[in-house]
Amino acid sequence: MHQPDVRTRLPRGRSTSPLRAIARRLGIALALVLVAWGMVVFERGDYSDSLDGEVSVLDALYYTTVTLTTTGYGDIVPVTTSARLLNTFVVTPMRILFVIVLVGTTIQALTERSRTEIRLARWRSRMREHVIVLGYGTKGRSAVRQLCMHGHPKGRVVVVDSDPRATADAAQEGYVSVTGDATRSATFRAALIDRAARVVVALDRDDAAILATLAVRRLNPRVTVVAAAREAEHAELLRESGASSVVVSSETAGRLLGMATDSPAAVDVVEDLVSFGTGLDLAEREVHAGEVGRSPESFDVPVLAVVRDGRPYRYGDPDVATLRAGDRLLYVVAG
Repeated sequence: MHQPDVRTRLPRGRSTSPLRAIARRLGIALALVLVAWGMVVFERGDYSDSLDGEVSVLDALYYTTVTLTTTGYGDIVPVTTSARLLNTFVVTPMRILFVIVLVGTTIQALTERSRTEIRLARWRSRMREHVIVLGYGTKGRSAVRQLCMHGHPKGRVVVVDSDPRATADAAQEGYVSVTGDATRSATFRAALIDRAARVVVALDRDDAAILATLAVRRLNPRVTVVAAAREAEHAELLRESGASSVVVSSETAGRLLGMATDSPAAVDVVEDLVSFGTGLDLAEREVHAGEVGRSPESFDVPVLAVVRDGRPYRYGDPDVATLRAGDRLLYVVAG
């Protein structure tokens, strides 16, 4: 059975690109050949060819290549003292340098591959409690930005997408990325789903989002899953598949459009609230010991909801009229 192609890509560090390093080494080798060839052409009268006794420009190039590569057939030889001294003190060091460059190019390629494998092994051994974002389109990129703005380190965010260009962009921006089908177990294992704390499903298609959520729940029943759905009718399917929270994009956009017809300013406020970092922001914190027993209305900041035992209660709900230890406040702050 064909195994899906899954590739994990780590953010590129400051090290030089292996292709660039190899190209630079090959450039040095070519420069050595040209310099040595020029010297032999300049003094080709001091060399003898066993075929006809004379050394042409092409013969000089042939002699240069077999000399620098330490082949040395012996058909062309220096016959004067100056030519032999030049070969001893100039060409021989160039020959050694040429071999070092060629061997170093091979070692560079092998070392870079080994270094990548070592970095991947180290990442797998250290990664814990990370966030996996499925899909790096418009929704996924926005979700990742919000996660980082809320304090999640880039090294704790893993982006999964089937498009290699999207995962390359994610790696370029400093995130670990996995290229693969977001509905397959192999992709999730590469993203270390068994150690993840949260999964954000930001795929473009609702059917793919449902399948991905089912796969996540099967591989890690304890992980928190938040998902985006295009259509409201699919939101319940996502919840039944295991999503803890579902955001319906079409319904939300429709409500905002309807609101904008009567109250454009209200839409501006809502957009301000969901845009982290400027203007008004939504924040969350745990109720302090000295605040137990107080009501949400008694705070100096607007409290929009209280989260108790993982369930949000809206402002004014009588069940949270008195705060308890362990409650969390969702409130508005100035960004």
